[in-house]
Parts: sequence; structure tokens; C-alpha cells
Amino acid sequence: MYYNKVEICGVNTSKLKTLTSEEKEELLELSSKGDADARRKLIDGNLRLVLSIIQRFTNRHENLDDLFQVGCIGLIKAIDNFNTELCVKFSTYAVPMIIGEVRRYLRDNNSIRVSRSVRDLAYRALQTREKLQAEMNSEPTVEQIAAALGEPRKAVAAAIDAIVEPMSLYDPVYSDGGDSIYVMDQISDTDNTDESWLEDIALREALKTLSKRERDIINMRFFRGKTQMEIASEIGISQAQVSRLEKGALEHIRKQM
Repeated sequence: MYYNKVEICGVNTSKLKTLTSEEKEELLELSSKGDADARRKLIDGNLRLVLSIIQRFTNRHENLDDLFQVGCIGLIKAIDNFNTELCVKFSTYAVPMIIGEVRRYLRDNNSIRVSRSVRDLAYRALQTREKLQAEMNSEPTVEQIAAALGEPRKAVAAAIDAIVEPMSLYDPVYSDGGDSIYVMDQISDTDNTDESWLEDIALREALKTLSKRERDIINMRFFRGKTQMEIASEIGISQAQVSRLEKGALEHIRKQM
């Protein structure tokens, strides 16, 4: 699957438009009043957001065009249901809507299929395990089962895992009559939460609204670890100008986020 394609669903992603905060607010207000043209401009102006979000799901080996279309459905739902009277940024509301739509699509269209040969090997392994267990009066190891079958250990282990009933993240693993502990609680990733990922998307969107020179300065300063003097020397301006541009860019990013 080629995920770095420029054209998705007939849309040239290298030429996607972005909207300023003021433009978004104005278009959202008009769209909420039934302005179809404003609604269309909102969709076109937020396609980059959809593109950023579906990158998270490319490791699923799904068709990128399909993911993009599903993400656009989530975007349209966000536009149609957004309440302009609430003090909430549109991207804060839209991102979970788009993610939810993509996850729903993946859940409904990603059935697990196990080949007949793998199933046959798994069932033979289970029968062999029962036989060895009766002979040894103890639980046999995967190595012992594989040796008895004359099959590679890795293949036997993979086959047994393949027929195990999938476990939901919301399956309870412990309950004392009160609050339950779920699978999700035991395997949650504290480093890569939805909150940190949403912040990353918001930062990327904010960086796109900067001028090229401001983006270059922020990139060199905070992503490449250069000093203001080094940046000034590289792009041919004074250290004071670098400091002023950096300060202005950071203030702009804070307002966007």
C-alpha cells in the first residue's frame, strides 16, 4: 500500500487549503444558518485536518482513499453539529468526531479471518496438548507440543494464538462488586494518549498558519536545537530579528491552540 500518495479520492493533497481562525468562525456561523457555500468552504478548508488524522491508521493496511472518505464523513458531521455558541475550538470538537467515524469503519469492516491450514494445526496442537498432559500429569510446553507434532515451535504458537477468542479492551478482569478493572486499564499507554496526540495535531495545524520564515525559525530553534545566534547566521538576519520573529511565532501558536 502506498501511503505517501499525493492524490487521494481525486483530491490533490499538496494543494489543500487552510483556513485562519477568523475565517473558520465566520464560516461556521454562516453554515449554522444554512449557508451551503460556507459549509462547502469549511469542508474544503479542513481536509488537511482529515489527512493528518488518518495517518494514525495507516498501519492497519486499509485503503487510504476509503479512510479519507470516512474521515470526511466525520468532518461533515462535526460541521453540521457544531454549536457556535459554546466556547470550544472547532478542531477540538472535530478531531474526536473524525477519529470516531474512522474507528467505527475499521471495527465494522475488519473481520478476523484464519486460514484452514492454521486452524487445522491449532486443533492438532490442542489434541496433542491434552494427550501429553495425560501422559505427563502436567501442562506441556509449546516446545514439547511442537516436537510431538514435528512442527516449528513458532508456527504452533501462532496457530494456537490465532484461534483464541479476541478479547475486548472493555472486558472486565476483576470486580469486587464496585468499580471494575478492565483490560484497557492494564495495558493503557501513558506516553501516547489521545490527549497528547490531539495536542500534536493542534501544534501541526498551528505551524501551518505561520509564514515560511517563522516556521523555519521554530523548526531550527525547537526541533533542531539551534541557538538564536546560529539561526541568525544561517538565514542572514540579526539575532534581535530572530528573537522578535520567534516571540511573535510562539504567541501566534498559543492563540491557535
